[in-house]
Amino acid sequence: MPFDYKKEYKEFYMPQKKPSIVEVPPMNYIAVRGKGDPNKEDGEYKQSITLLYGVAYTLKMSKKTDHQIEGYFDYVVPPLEGFWWQENIKGMDYNKKDQLQWISVIRLPDFITKEDVEWAKESATKKKKMDFSKVEFFHYEEGLCVQCMHIGSYDDEVATVSLMHEFIKDEYVLDINDQRRHHEIYLSDARRVAEEKRKTVVRHPIKKLDQ
Repeated sequence: MPFDYKKEYKEFYMPQKKPSIVEVPPMNYIAVRGKGDPNKEDGEYKQSITLLYGVAYTLKMSKKTDHQIEGYFDYVVPPLEGFWWQENIKGMDYNKKDQLQWISVIRLPDFITKEDVEWAKESATKKKKMDFSKVEFFHYEEGLCVQCMHIGSYDDEVATVSLMHEFIKDEYVLDINDQRRHHEIYLSDARRVAEEKRKTVVRHPIKKLDQ
């Protein structure tokens, strides 16, 4: 059976519907950066998803090519994730989606290197006749966070975020900054799952009150 990160690391991908504290280890991703309304048809965000999955599946299927990755084992491509922010806005204003900035990411197995990603970009470009140059190898050290499973529309996340902030207030403070961002992990395919049933992990960086 292919290794499934969602099942093997449930503490990161399958939290409860109530807030919890988690220490997230450093991880490698493929990433595409952009800005603008993610709901815009043929917009930059939806294009970024196409690019990410193109490279992700090229890496997964590398076992069938001449590019043999050292330490490779079969795996399920991890879910789409995103780091989000808006310049000069504290928190998240869901009514100003055109001002959103984001880094869309998909986690990489530890055996995949930056050189492997460059190979996959070149291979995908040749095969799909698309420009994959925006895809980058991205290392992220997330650290201490509060997280919660959100079920429903993305626009309704504010209620879940409020629960998270209430949960930490006695011992922790938010630590959102230029290096640590509002983080979402998408466990449901928005094209196939009704809004009210979508599952999204919402995660915020925190630190101890006395730090």
